[in-house]
Amino acid sequence: MVYERILYETRAAVGYLTLNHPQRANALSRRMIAEISHALQGAAADEGTRVIVLRAAGRHFCAGHDLSEMAGAGMREAREIFENCNRMMQLLHDIPQPVIAQVQGTATAAGCQLVAWCDLAVAEEGAKFATPGVRIGLFCTTPMTALSRAIGRKAALEMLLTGREVPAAEACRLGLVNRVVPAERLAAETETLAAEIARASRLVLAIGKQGFYAQVDAPDETALHYAKHTIALNLLAEDAQEGIRAFLEKRPPAWKNR
Repeated sequence: MVYERILYETRAAVGYLTLNHPQRANALSRRMIAEISHALQGAAADEGTRVIVLRAAGRHFCAGHDLSEMAGAGMREAREIFENCNRMMQLLHDIPQPVIAQVQGTATAAGCQLVAWCDLAVAEEGAKFATPGVRIGLFCTTPMTALSRAIGRKAALEMLLTGREVPAAEACRLGLVNRVVPAERLAAETETLAAEIARASRLVLAIGKQGFYAQVDAPDETALHYAKHTIALNLLAEDAQEGIRAFLEKRPPAWKNR
């Protein structure tokens, strides 16, 4: 696929996926959704990539869906837009690499959903987050799914029912983002976090990410049962044995990603 709305590059073990339509505040058009999905699927198959950074060109991270594509849409067309977007969002959880959102400016509606679905998020101090669909007669029900899981019911409902903008510091307190940094430090702080994660085995990162989402909403007994079997299988991996030996021998591990 030739990318028209995103950029994708890799440096060391980190993949950088950049939303690249700043003229429309990086709104999630059908084309952009398809390109993001394609890039994520390609990254998933790349054994050299251990972490993905999802960032955006221009002043704003993402303004949500491209409303010009929705005006006058029929039921079939509307379902297709949201189904494709849902599949793209789910890829953020399904791919083996942790995904870090790097957020500047505003992240609204499906743009806020994008941040909430990412595994981690770093935002600049001036960033703002909102689900303002209620104000235009289109309640943010798809962003609601991600938001309620990221920050809890009451905080999510307040955002959804009022549509108000939440500043970065508050978003951090709510758990929507992990870190808030000065704008001039945003890229460097995100890259530092990505590099820190990328020091681990790709296989072990994948096991950990998959395991986290598999157990996070399960009852305690079910979660512990899952975790017990998963860590036992993990122990049999070459990288686990290499990591243990390296620790005991006080040397850096040499990962084989198996």
